[in-house]
Amino acid sequence: MQIGSYKLDNNLMLAPMAGVTDRPFRQMCRRMGAGLVVSEMLSSNPKVWNTTKSMQRMDHTGEEGIRSVQIAGADPVLMAQAAQFNVANGAQIIDINMGCPAKKVNKKLAGSALLQYPALVESIVQAVVGAVNVPVTLKIRTGWNTDNRNGVEIAHIAEQNGIQSLAVHGRTRACMYKGEAEYDTIKAIKEAVSIPVIANGDITSPEQAQYVLKHTGADGVMIGRGAQGNPWIFKQILHFLKTGEHLSLPPLSEQHQVLHEHVANVQAFYGEVMGVRIARKHVGWYLAEHDTDRQFRKTFNGIEQADVQLNALDDYFQSLQKRAS
Repeated sequence: MQIGSYKLDNNLMLAPMAGVTDRPFRQMCRRMGAGLVVSEMLSSNPKVWNTTKSMQRMDHTGEEGIRSVQIAGADPVLMAQAAQFNVANGAQIIDINMGCPAKKVNKKLAGSALLQYPALVESIVQAVVGAVNVPVTLKIRTGWNTDNRNGVEIAHIAEQNGIQSLAVHGRTRACMYKGEAEYDTIKAIKEAVSIPVIANGDITSPEQAQYVLKHTGADGVMIGRGAQGNPWIFKQILHFLKTGEHLSLPPLSEQHQVLHEHVANVQAFYGEVMGVRIARKHVGWYLAEHDTDRQFRKTFNGIEQADVQLNALDDYFQSLQKRAS
């Protein structure tokens, strides 16, 4: 599929997730078959750009593939400046966040709170599209609440003002992440516009990806929580869509190699103190099905040294291999 002048390797995308889709995670998912990976959202407030957190989120050193950077805010002028700043920093696509349901984002009238104000949506889109010479994409929810699913209206605004593709999460802001995603609104949006539409929400298996693509007519799918601890999901979906056959999880030896590499990259990226802490949640996700009694995670979460973490992982997978043989 195409976004502006960029041709993607495939129509599977990694959703932007704050605190998750950092550079090590993006690189891993890209390697595992994601056609596009999107960065964690960056605030449009220039006062925070020099903080450690923001500078890490802006770090694209050595990143392969198309660099898509998501920005969040409610002021059209600041959003335009943020877009320009990130393009100067290497962004090849700018994605506007109008999908985040988090209270701390919404109370600043950013994220999905903007869906209540179509005129402001239009002003922000016009400002950002006019500020940069790279494709601008938009991520939204189906509406503000179940009584106000105005996704079609927002999609029209997006298309009329130069947005190159639209990702839609199948929940309203009020739904947060509760209940099940609904795809009928995404289908209606796809039928209403001619720009590419990407379906997002509860896509955690190849069968679900196939169903969503067929039901909505969407041009692609965006995977968020389904990729946490399972970067292989992209390969699995691609294989299933092409062949109708399931691709099993890789052998324990490859799972071990991937997790070891991911943790080492996290440690190197954040430094030993923060890297050790951030690695814990990733290990918890990866090992959810193996470590069902959570005993290993309890031990792992008490480790404070990077090399000890890696040694513990190696020992754990050795024990898994012995059990499996």
